[in-house]
Amino acid sequence: MLRARFWPITARPTRPMSECDLSMGSLYCNEMAAEPRIGVAGFLHESNSFLPVRTSYEHFASTSLTRGEEMRALWGRAAHELGGMISARGAVPLYATYAVPSGPVEAEAFERICDEILESIRLAGHLDGLLLALHGATVADGYPDADGELLRRVRVVFGGPVMFTFDLHANLSLKMIGNADAAVGYRTNPHVDQRERGAELAALMRRMLAGDARPVMALETPPMLLRNSRQNTAAPPARGLYDDLREVLSWPGILSASVAMGFPHSDVEEVGAGFVAVADGDIGAARRAAKWMARRAWERRAEFTGPLTSVEEAVRRAGLAERGPVVLLDVGDNVGGGSAGNSMALFDELRRQGVRNGLVVLYDPEAVKECVTAGVRNRTRWGRVRTIADGIFEETQVRHGGWSKCDQGITAVVETEENHTMVFTSRRMAPFSLEQLLSLGIHPERKRVLIVKGVIAPRAAYEPVAAEFILVDTPGETADDPALLPYTRRRKPLYPLEADAEYPG
Repeated sequence: MLRARFWPITARPTRPMSECDLSMGSLYCNEMAAEPRIGVAGFLHESNSFLPVRTSYEHFASTSLTRGEEMRALWGRAAHELGGMISARGAVPLYATYAVPSGPVEAEAFERICDEILESIRLAGHLDGLLLALHGATVADGYPDADGELLRRVRVVFGGPVMFTFDLHANLSLKMIGNADAAVGYRTNPHVDQRERGAELAALMRRMLAGDARPVMALETPPMLLRNSRQNTAAPPARGLYDDLREVLSWPGILSASVAMGFPHSDVEEVGAGFVAVADGDIGAARRAAKWMARRAWERRAEFTGPLTSVEEAVRRAGLAERGPVVLLDVGDNVGGGSAGNSMALFDELRRQGVRNGLVVLYDPEAVKECVTAGVRNRTRWGRVRTIADGIFEETQVRHGGWSKCDQGITAVVETEENHTMVFTSRRMAPFSLEQLLSLGIHPERKRVLIVKGVIAPRAAYEPVAAEFILVDTPGETADDPALLPYTRRRKPLYPLEADAEYPG
């Protein structure tokens, strides 16, 4: 097993003091006359602690792992924070890897990825600063706060400024914040501002290196869980949190502010909402801003609770709708939260109620093999095979996740006798792009019902065609009610699991 190696890295060249003054930024001296070199690295995984499977190094390598300049080809134009970072002046691409949300990262995989990131820093030579694209809800075996541990290791070997971006669903920790100079989170769900946040962080780094800003950061974590189903930033109650954030950005001395709504399916002490403020040299201002946002959210905590629509009722409503397609969001089988994407609960209910002309995408490699064996235009136990495709498609619009090039593996399209369309994929793919269907010759706007395995994220892709969205209380590994989750590490009390939780603010 590879273990983390530590080595001294000179972040800034040594110069005679005569070349420096005593103002902020003097440590950088005259080298700032040249273009600063800012390293860019990424390690992104949303870890669902309640899944029995583990995420291996191969999961990362087979999904996305790029080094050095090859990062520009994959991420340069992507609507992702890595794209915003490496497009900035002076950016030095180092290393980036990503895996589809799933179970905790294997210890060996985590150690190896940490080693490779640290090695990429060493091989880059002199760097003035370092930008990291992290998720903030990564859990590894032995390291519940994997993001914080990576930042700690980076701090040991790199003496320059370190800043990171984080996902809106991050479970932020003091370990993360304490090992960075600044942090910036997404402000939209669906996540359509990722590239902007990466560019914002890069600009803040350049200001710090030039001596034009002295970022200091504060974190507030009130004891509250926010259900995934209530995290649509375009609508209440979540929209109110970001209205507050924009208010804070107008305060004197505030450089940046972020809200992390948390990922309830990570069993960690820090699970829940977090509020970050970055101020220009005034830690008091940062603390006041973070506390104000946290207090405002706490006062509205009850708005983030409440039941979803049942499976039976959701299908009934879809069947009676005057026009379609009605998008049934399969909350319990949310691929973007780690679920397999193979639940038939909603599709079976469509058939039971006699609702026709539906569509579902299912991760089922064995079904794909069966369809390939049968061949196009031939029958299988589900229906007639219409299409076999390689499953590769490209998204040209800004969509949740920031991806542009996607691969769901060999894919089969089957038409049933009830005029349902079943899409079987051999790789798990979150439904963040309508090209997932259009690339297969499917016209989603012609369907009555679309079963989509997500919560809020798919809205960015499906809003152009959807007549209505219904969040459905389906069973599964990403069930919406946190009371159903067998936590062992979370803090107590934590609202709404403990209704009497208090936040002194």
